[in-house]
Amino acid sequence: MGSGIAQVAAASGHDVVICDNLTLALSKSVKGIQASMKTLVDKGKMTDANAYSLFSRIKFTDHMSDFRNCSIIIEAIVEDIEQKQIAFKSMEAIVEEDTILASNTSSLSISAMGAQLRRPERILGIHFFNPAPLMRLVEIIPALQTDPAVVEKVKKTIDSWGKTTVLAKDTPGFIVNRVARPYYGESLRILDEGIADEATIDWAMRELGGFRMGPFELMDFIGNDINYAVTEVVFQNFYYDSRYKPSFTQKRLVDAHYFGRKTGRGFYDYREGTVLPQATKNEALGREILNRVLVMLINEAAEALYLRIASRDDIELAMTQGVNYPKGLLAWADEIGIARVVEQLDALYVEYLEDRYRCSRLLRKMSRDKRTFY
Repeated sequence: MGSGIAQVAAASGHDVVICDNLTLALSKSVKGIQASMKTLVDKGKMTDANAYSLFSRIKFTDHMSDFRNCSIIIEAIVEDIEQKQIAFKSMEAIVEEDTILASNTSSLSISAMGAQLRRPERILGIHFFNPAPLMRLVEIIPALQTDPAVVEKVKKTIDSWGKTTVLAKDTPGFIVNRVARPYYGESLRILDEGIADEATIDWAMRELGGFRMGPFELMDFIGNDINYAVTEVVFQNFYYDSRYKPSFTQKRLVDAHYFGRKTGRGFYDYREGTVLPQATKNEALGREILNRVLVMLINEAAEALYLRIASRDDIELAMTQGVNYPKGLLAWADEIGIARVVEQLDALYVEYLEDRYRCSRLLRKMSRDKRTFY
């Protein structure tokens, strides 16, 4: 991820430093950026001269001291809060007083990272989505300590790179990795209950719902190790709220190192010669699957708005540009009818008597008052 962010910054004319204490990782970064630029040149989206100029603006180093004159540093190391705190303390000892320190974490507390610093007012989250050169969305996450001027400066900078920025409160998962959890979690629940298999659920969400990828092919694409880890972090940091409960089915895949496409096996078998399973294309079943997952997604988006995690428009932007949903979830709720969404959520709660199906107070109030999001 760090290489992709560096490429984006260099493409906007900045001189960039990529630092890693592992020579192998630096070599991989060099090859990755070169391969990415070759693809752009081959597709006619970049000239050889522009590619050469971009690459010449990137310095690869294993010495953190080379960060000394940087104005913004974006950390993109392993998702471990203690490792990130150590990295930021080390950087703070090197850089100028006005250098902005940022984390690309997808779910960890920015405020906790800042707590270890002498000047925590300069830290914030800048969360890119993978692959960074192609995905337009960037979540900006101020910590409790962050100076508003730092937020404004970073937002202006990232916007100038051609990205779409949204502001999110410093809570687990921010916008996308919080709101998107039911896309995976409820689909896994449907699978575990034997209502439908992976191929059928993927078909329903893709063909009937308009999502670019079904949940199981998407988890295999992301990597089950990564997807499961994010779910686990969100679950723990929300004090084990059952809405975010991880799946034993996915955990067993992770235990077996069936991470998905990158290992050749995940929910699907990608090994050469293997025939992928076919979906049961029953529209009534498909609609049942789609509606169940969709109302859970809408409920999560509504709850994020109710708890002021982000604005209405930023939530919609985040889900359409961060994970390529076919339409904003709140606008989708208006289209379905908020009263109908509440009715479906209540039916699930009555059936299961599980707190994961509790309806957002905002949806219930809007249904009662006959209001819409737009």
